Amino acid sequence: MLQIGKTIISLDLIEERFLCDLQSCEGICCIEGDAGAPLEDEEIGILENLLPVVWDDLSEASKAVIEKQGVSYIDQDDEPVTSIVNGNECVFTCTDENGVCKCAIEKAYREGKTDFYKPISCHLYPVRVQEYRHFTAVNYHRWRICECARTLGKKEKRPLYRFLKEPLIRRFGKEWYEQLEVASKQILK
Repeated sequence: MLQIGKTIISLDLIEERFLCDLQSCEGICCIEGDAGAPLEDEEIGILENLLPVVWDDLSEASKAVIEKQGVSYIDQDDEPVTSIVNGNECVFTCTDENGVCKCAIEKAYREGKTDFYKPISCHLYPVRVQEYRHFTAVNYHRWRICECARTLGKKEKRPLYRFLKEPLIRRFGKEWYEQLEVASKQILK
C-alpha cells in the first residue's frame, strides 16, 4: 500500500498492466454486473439534467426503466448507483455501429453536447474508490471480463495508473497524480 495525503492506494495501480481493448470486449463492463455504477450525490442531478441530451441514444428498455424509477437507485450497500436494465445493463449504455457498447453520456461529451464526461466511478474503472472516516481507499477491481485489457496492457507495457491518468487527475488532482508517478518510480526501482 502507498499513502498520498489522505488516500491509501493499492500497489496494483503501479504493478498491474491495463489498457482497455474495446474491440475485444465490446464494452461488456457496461452491461455485466449485478448493480449500477456508483454515483456521487451531485452526479444524480447532473444525469437527470442530461436526459434530454442522451435520450435518443438510449434503448427503449432503458427509457422505460428511467421513466419508472429514475436515473439511479440505492443499492444493497445503501449507496446511489445508476439504474440498470434486466438486473445488469446500465441505462446509459448505447451501442455503436459495430455493436460495441458505450456510454451515451461519454458519447454526448465527445460530440460537444455536454461538459460532463461521465460518472467518475465509470471514468476510473477498473479502479474503485471507497471513502472511509479518516482516509480514501483507491483499489484495483480485478474482473474476469477485463482479461483482454490486462493482456493488451502487458503487451503495451502500460501501468494501470498511466492508463487512468485523466480520471485520476479529475478525481484527486494533478499534484496527487504527480506524487503517484514519483512513488511509482521509487517502487519499481
